[in-house]
Amino acid sequence: MSVISLKGRNALITGASQGLGLAMARAYVQAGASVMLCARDGVALAGAVKELSDLAGEGQIVRGRSADVSRDDDVRLLVAEAIETFGQVHVLVNNAGIYGPKGGIDEIDWLEWVRTVEINLLGSVLVCRHLIPHFKAHRYGKIVQLSGGGATAPLPFISAYAASKAAIVRFAETLAEEVREFGIDVNSIAPGALNTRMLDEVLHAGPAKVGENFYKKAVQQKAQGGAPLEKGSELAVFLGSAASDKITGRLISAVWDPWETLPQHLDELNHSDVYTLRRIVPQDRGFSWKGDE
Repeated sequence: MSVISLKGRNALITGASQGLGLAMARAYVQAGASVMLCARDGVALAGAVKELSDLAGEGQIVRGRSADVSRDDDVRLLVAEAIETFGQVHVLVNNAGIYGPKGGIDEIDWLEWVRTVEINLLGSVLVCRHLIPHFKAHRYGKIVQLSGGGATAPLPFISAYAASKAAIVRFAETLAEEVREFGIDVNSIAPGALNTRMLDEVLHAGPAKVGENFYKKAVQQKAQGGAPLEKGSELAVFLGSAASDKITGRLISAVWDPWETLPQHLDELNHSDVYTLRRIVPQDRGFSWKGDE
């Protein structure tokens, strides 16, 4: 894969104090971008800013602001500071998210379920809502939305996470059509099964809360190491760069999809439903079901 440059680009990255968010922020800085990091944990955020500042080259800016993406005032001030700091923001990476409560829907804490949707879904929408006028004014922007396994398959006993992730992918597809004429690309990333704090949460919860099958998969993933954080980070850099211009409205797997070659297939991609959420009908599986005759 050729080296992609983000030199001269400025990015706002949420949930950037640890895990995949920090890995993506690190990759952005290494690719030449200036970054504004956001996270709720101010102490962890300060550590991330220090680390990335040490990596930054001449002319690169690394800033951090503690914010809760589900709070309108926090997001408004975050976006305003990013614009004031950089002059122009080119990329938004919406990474902030949580697993939320684990257990059957009739057993979990309802307020925790709602809180998960507030952060994963409403938080992502809210940051887009505040930053899109800026993107429109410049007639350019990149929105990179983090997805998860819940977007493409059921996740029993982790329903708030699954529902919010499926919803945010469909929102990204919808938003992509709303802002296409302004030169704004909106895509979602499926980073693969990662060995981060969220996996540790599943292991700590145990099979009684997350289900025997999901727990066994988590144990196996922990032992095998999971998908490298670098895979998702490389795709995030690609989607924040000029190399991905006009690729929009897609859910792309960092691990399984040949995303490096997508610019070669732009016309086919934009005239198909490849890498989108869709309903499977009988004909897709070779069945010829008919109504009563």
